[in-house]
Amino acid sequence: MSIDSTVLVSSAGLVGGYAAARFSGRRELGGLVLAGAGAWCTRQWARQTPAAAAGLLAGYLGAFGLSHPLAKKIGAWPSVLTVTAATAGAAQAVTRKA
Repeated sequence: MSIDSTVLVSSAGLVGGYAAARFSGRRELGGLVLAGAGAWCTRQWARQTPAAAAGLLAGYLGAFGLSHPLAKKIGAWPSVLTVTAATAGAAQAVTRKA
């Protein structure tokens, strides 16, 4: 089984976006990382599975949104890693080649 490149890039977007914002103190920098990865992934998803691209993007953005309230319950890094794992699993399941 091979891992689709969008799994890696979407994961880097979520983890890297959070890390960029946290360590730079600039939320907009984290947003740029998140948006850049999301845009690239959406383009790839649309090429591979056009019907699923909107759903995967919604999941990616939803994971970002969900990480905020989840962080209040389990902590920031555990939250980011949890939503990243869920997003990666969804992307792999949808883009997996039979």
